[in-house]
Amino acid sequence: MTDPLPRHPFELSRRRFLHGSSLGIGGLALGALLGRDGLAAQEATVVSQRPRAKRVIYLFQSGAPSQIDLFDPKPALRERHGEELPLDVRGEQRLTGMSAYQARFPLAGSPFEFAQHGQSGAWLSEVLPHTARIADRLCIVRSAFTEAINHDPAATFMQTGSEQAGRPSFGSWISYGLGSECDDLPGFVVLVSAGQGGQPLYARLWGNGFLDTRHQGVPLRSGKDKVLYLADPNGTTRARRRRGLDALAALDRHASVAELDPAIEQRIAQYELGYAMQTSVPEVSDLSAEPDSTFERYGEDARRPGTFAANCVLARRLAERGVRFVQLYHQGWDHHGNLPGGIRAQAKETDQASAALVEDLAARGMLDDTLVIWGGEFGRTAYCQGQLTRENFGRDHHPRCFSMWMAGGGVNAGTTYGRTDDWSYNIVDADGAPLNPSKHHFTPGAVHVHDLQATWMHLLGVDHERLTFKHLGRRFRLTDVHGHVVPELVG
Repeated sequence: MTDPLPRHPFELSRRRFLHGSSLGIGGLALGALLGRDGLAAQEATVVSQRPRAKRVIYLFQSGAPSQIDLFDPKPALRERHGEELPLDVRGEQRLTGMSAYQARFPLAGSPFEFAQHGQSGAWLSEVLPHTARIADRLCIVRSAFTEAINHDPAATFMQTGSEQAGRPSFGSWISYGLGSECDDLPGFVVLVSAGQGGQPLYARLWGNGFLDTRHQGVPLRSGKDKVLYLADPNGTTRARRRRGLDALAALDRHASVAELDPAIEQRIAQYELGYAMQTSVPEVSDLSAEPDSTFERYGEDARRPGTFAANCVLARRLAERGVRFVQLYHQGWDHHGNLPGGIRAQAKETDQASAALVEDLAARGMLDDTLVIWGGEFGRTAYCQGQLTRENFGRDHHPRCFSMWMAGGGVNAGTTYGRTDDWSYNIVDADGAPLNPSKHHFTPGAVHVHDLQATWMHLLGVDHERLTFKHLGRRFRLTDVHGHVVPELVG
């Protein structure tokens, strides 16, 4: 027989009190035992090994950088510039509506020179002179692939493991699985370069999906209000705010005992975090205390709030203070036309700061346990979209192969993994034979998006198959029902 509902919201029977204590006080005790370094996920232990990385800084290049012009040199394309793409190379590939009805598919060789760098001999484009400086710290993947052919589903897939909106983002999964190392800042922070055109970015890319709201990414803006609605209303003093929060917490705790709703305790914690952020956010986002050497390293753009360079400095500062996951978004890589000029402009905005971030983390002894990721949502075609000239052309979307790099956090530094054919159109094996990879099975030499996600989680010490959340009767995970750790990417 169950106890009747209390006549008053705060009136409790003995049985109801003991039941509430087991969930409320017991839950608080468990949270204290787990601590900042424990797991936030309650369903299972998800750490499967000693983590190589404690945190992630993900430099997402929205719009899809051209692998052919940055990381994957193809002399044959330059030699056959203007010739038709061989039919046997293209096969039955689905094309976007932007180039599917072209009368011709002329090959477009890169206008940029490539050279090998470092002891690893990594091939990099002339537009990446600063990245070339850190070549031996990089693990370059040339054989990443995806199914998504348009920007919105491809970016959503890369960030959430699904082409459909509504799933938790990578940063949210990590916050859920590993918890936070910071008391006065969110565990997951998002920085978007200001004033960039290109494909739109949506909050769902850093959303918590069906996870608790405390795991969603918190955007830090470049304007006066770094976090929306964080500042107190006019006329409210710090002391008055403190008294108000204490009174609200007391009421909430009464309600928590009465209603046995764990969300109430979470809400109290979020209120306290917001109060702490009123001090911590202005401090961490103020770059005026950085020495001149910082701006010499990252570039003068780092002095201007909201630029990619300034956000890279801010990412390092956030990582220093224990933020678990920092996501940078930089738009403008969608070069359907004017690719030569567009690539140069984007590289000028991102190359120095990306390399500087890796060097800065290394100098501070943080690179070994910080995983840095650089890349977009898919690649670009070997053929030209639109009119082709020697000086100007564009490239369409290409999901069959694209390039990314990683640094720090236990990656296999100084390596380049995977090969593509002479056109950077298909992934091939060491002998040049097409691999025709699929997400449904692991193909050595090819790296599906889910394989990337599984490997990143492995570097964080997390088993991607065990970090799950039960929703609508099914256990979900970042990698869906796919994904394999790629051992060659792990140092």
